[in-house]
Amino acid sequence: MRPILMKGHERPLTFLRYNREGDLLFSCAKDHNPTVWFADNGERLGTYRGHNGAVWCCDVSRDSMRLITASADQSVKLWNVQTGAQLHTFSFNSPARSVDFSVGDKLAVITTDPFMEVTSAINVKRIADDPSQQSGESVLTITGPAGRINRAVWGPLNRTIISAGEDCVVRIWDSETGKLLKESDPEVGHKKPISSLSKSSDDCSHFLTGSLDKSAKLWDARTLTLIKTYRTERPVNAVEMSPLLDHVVLGGGQDASSVTTTDHRAGKFEAKFYDKILQEEIGGVKGHFGPINALAFNPDGKSAGTVRLPIFIGSSPLGLAVN
Repeated sequence: MRPILMKGHERPLTFLRYNREGDLLFSCAKDHNPTVWFADNGERLGTYRGHNGAVWCCDVSRDSMRLITASADQSVKLWNVQTGAQLHTFSFNSPARSVDFSVGDKLAVITTDPFMEVTSAINVKRIADDPSQQSGESVLTITGPAGRINRAVWGPLNRTIISAGEDCVVRIWDSETGKLLKESDPEVGHKKPISSLSKSSDDCSHFLTGSLDKSAKLWDARTLTLIKTYRTERPVNAVEMSPLLDHVVLGGGQDASSVTTTDHRAGKFEAKFYDKILQEEIGGVKGHFGPINALAFNPDGKSAGTVRLPIFIGSSPLGLAVN
């Protein structure tokens, strides 16, 4: 295993996304500047400047021509991947938390946080082929879930939207009407806030959720049936599935301020691999000095990116470790 360390962000990283071919890696961070890297050698290609707040999430179109980013500055931006030019800005009344392109890149699902009197919401935007014709109007807006929605993604064939967040419940919505179709059973679901959600590479036949209850769960995307549960020793901040092998990887840990006041295991920041079927831990990647906030598998399934967070945040930049 040959790790590549990429340094460039000045604040904690929040999200990672490979493009469809796996040659580009996009990173988001609290330093306001999404960045793109060559995945093979870690070379920094460019930075997308324009946000005025932490960038929580991103997605890239299937042709690698457009990038979409969600930020705490209450905006979602569309970018030209190659030139870094801003194509459009969607403005909201609260911080934007997550984004996900639909299959075909004609739509994007965006979640916004509760803020002041504004509740959390799921917004669907139509993405125009010509940026000059781009509209800011929402095709669909879903409100109601309590607390923050940490992630929402498209379900199979764009027919549904799957969401999860602070209220510990996974929900499936009709993407045309906004009707709630299914909710996870509290008896088998997560007991603490769901921090992450990652779908399978086969148009989301199943998906994985990670929670602060120190577990990750595998779900059927159509029936919301619980398939598998993976348990670990620390809060789970990030989850991902290999597109090639029956492997699940979990990353997490408590932040630096909590490590000295809790059990000693909280300081062991590893990306842990599990057998997807047997639910057994099969290995791990050590070397991180703080919580792992994001994970991404290369589409070829042969390498993975993890975010590492040094304990001395003020004096040490953050890095991406590609293993």
